Amino acid sequence: MDSGILIESFAEFASSKNIDRPTMISVLEEVFRTMIRKKYGTDDNFDVIINPESGDLEMWRTREIVDDNSEDIWEYNKIPLNEARKIQSDFEVGEEVAEEVKLVEFGRRLVQTARQTLIQKIKDMEKEIMYEKYKDQVGEMITGEVYQTLRHEVIIVDSEGNELSLPRTEQISKDRFRKGESVKSVIHKVEMNNGSPKITLSRTSPVFLERLFEVEIPEIYDGIISVRKVVREPGERAKVAVESYDDRIDPVGACVGMKGSRIHSIVRELGNENIDVINYTDNLELLISRALSPAKVSSMQIDRDAKRVSVFLKPDQVSLAIGKGGQNIKLAGKLVGMEIDVFRDIEEQNDEDVDLTEFSDEIDEWIIDELHKIGLDTAKSVLALSKEELVRRTDLEEATVEEVLDILRKEFE
Repeated sequence: MDSGILIESFAEFASSKNIDRPTMISVLEEVFRTMIRKKYGTDDNFDVIINPESGDLEMWRTREIVDDNSEDIWEYNKIPLNEARKIQSDFEVGEEVAEEVKLVEFGRRLVQTARQTLIQKIKDMEKEIMYEKYKDQVGEMITGEVYQTLRHEVIIVDSEGNELSLPRTEQISKDRFRKGESVKSVIHKVEMNNGSPKITLSRTSPVFLERLFEVEIPEIYDGIISVRKVVREPGERAKVAVESYDDRIDPVGACVGMKGSRIHSIVRELGNENIDVINYTDNLELLISRALSPAKVSSMQIDRDAKRVSVFLKPDQVSLAIGKGGQNIKLAGKLVGMEIDVFRDIEEQNDEDVDLTEFSDEIDEWIIDELHKIGLDTAKSVLALSKEELVRRTDLEEATVEEVLDILRKEFE
């Protein structure tokens, strides 16, 4: 095995990975010194000279000449006079002999071992370089190509061919990837597992949405508008609080764009996730009102110590505040960092009837539809009939009717 091939192959790798010359020489030298130690027991009296550019390798063994009958002839750094004179006839006791050791003298097995060691060192350095590259990039956005789709994850390759993992748990429910497709995500976690780097990506992280805003909204990229907080139900709904450092610029309008032109590409990237952009304020009461948009709040009571707020709304605003599956109120609570309790405004309830659709958070939609079929559209119109009459006129079970009546009565208590 030619040493030049070993050295040149490593030099090419080092160059492609931007490894500096001293580090490259140090690694190569260690590989050859390991080979020397295996053959001679020590490398203390050896000099290893490497030129990575030319692929040249020189190994010199230095020993002191001693008398043939000396007790020191067995020491690693001593050589008997008669053996030294085979190298050069005029050597004398006390002089030093510098003898070049050729690679061929180590035998095929040791050279093969050195080659395998160098290959392993290359692999180890690749892992270390990959880890160092990504560990400081957590939270940064990356665009990669789908290499393989597995049951629990999608393997993404970056521009250098490194394999990154996008787990199913970090994918939006509507995500469907095909091999070769370009995918955007953020670097979520970087870990070392059994000596190998594990780079985990995410598309469900609030940070991913924040990075998309930075890319798509020039004012955010330039620092004129800042994203104060992002909360998400990935693929379903998100709320983004933004603040402008320039009084002349409306942060919400700048982010949404004319007819939603700016935010449209973000919504499309996230599988049509519904994004509410909110103007951030230090006024907690105003921030809570904005967070519950599109619902309009009548009044509220804030308990800062318990981090809880009671919000009162007109009956027709309650379902808007709660949102589909409770998403709106849940995200609003996360955005303001408080638990939000919603109540119907009592003053509104005393004199007014309430549309049945306003009870969609308590009564299933199919039950409301059954009541609509017999012309009952409001709470009071249902309460005006007896339980028996409702059972007879609808396809509802008696227990279901009792539950509905109980909910409606509480509305007017």
